[in-house]
Amino acid sequence: MVEKEDIRNLQLTLGVYIVIFILKIVVYSLSGVMALFAEALHTLTDIFISGFLLIATLYSRKKPDREHLFGHGRVQNVAAMVAATIFISFTSFELYREAIPRLFTSHQLTYQNIPLVLAVLVVSMIIAGTPLVKLFRQKSRGAAVKAQFIELINDELGLLAALFGTLFIVWKVPVADPIAAIFVATIIAINAVGLLRENISYLLGRSPKPEVIEQVKELAYSVPGVKDVHKLLAEYVGPDTFHLELHMRVARGMPIEEADQIGDAVLKKIHEKFHPGYCIVRVEPVLEEGGDQG
Repeated sequence: MVEKEDIRNLQLTLGVYIVIFILKIVVYSLSGVMALFAEALHTLTDIFISGFLLIATLYSRKKPDREHLFGHGRVQNVAAMVAATIFISFTSFELYREAIPRLFTSHQLTYQNIPLVLAVLVVSMIIAGTPLVKLFRQKSRGAAVKAQFIELINDELGLLAALFGTLFIVWKVPVADPIAAIFVATIIAINAVGLLRENISYLLGRSPKPEVIEQVKELAYSVPGVKDVHKLLAEYVGPDTFHLELHMRVARGMPIEEADQIGDAVLKKIHEKFHPGYCIVRVEPVLEEGGDQG
C-alpha cells in the first residue's frame, strides 16, 4: 500500500515538474533572462530525479532471483548516481558555460517580457512552497521525506535567486542575472555531489548507524536466556532495507529446542522494532570458562 502511494506521488510530482519546466523554458525564450533558464535546468534536474526514482522504484519491487538474492533495492542507488552524474556533467556545467561570459557582457543584452518572467517565478515558488510548508509542519520525517524536504528548500532558494536577479534587471543592474544563474548552478552541483557521496556509500555496503546496532544488541539482551551477543553484521540492501546477521550465546548444555525458542524470540523482537528485509540469528553455546569469547 505504501509503495503504491509512493509511486502515485512520484508520478504526480513528475507531471508537475514537466509542466513547470515547459512553462519556464517557453518564457525564457520570450524574455532572454538567464536566471529563468537556470531555473528551467534546475527543474530539469528535478525531472531526472523523479523519473529515475520512479523507474527504480518500479524495478526494485521485483522479487529476489538467482542472481540477486537480496532483491533489487539497490537499483534506486544506481539510478541516483546516474542522475547525479548527468547533473554534474551537463546541467551545472552548461549553466556555468552560459552564465560566466554574461558577467562581462550583461550591459549589452536586451530583455523582454520581464513581468511574465516575474509571474512565472512567483507561481513556481507557490507551487514548490505548498508541500514545503506541509513537510515543515510534519513532526517526524523519514529518510526519503527528509531528502525531499531539503530538495524543496533548494528549489525555493534557486527561485528566490532567480527572482532577485530578474528584479535587478528591472532596477537596471543586469549583471545580477548571470550571478543568479551561477548561484542556481552551484546549488545543482552541490546537490549532485551529495547524491554521489550518499549513494556510493550505500553501494559499497553501508551499515546502519551505530545507535541502531546498539539498539539491536539491547533487544537481544532483553530476551531471557541470552548470555552474550558477540557478533552483529548489518548492511543496507536497499534505501530503507538492511540485512542483519546476529550471533549470540546461550547457556552451555541447553536443549536445542529451548535455544531455538530463544533465537526465535530475539528474531521476533528485531522484526517488530526495525522491520529488516533479512535477519539471521545464530545461537551458539557459551564457551567454557577461560575460552575465547570473541
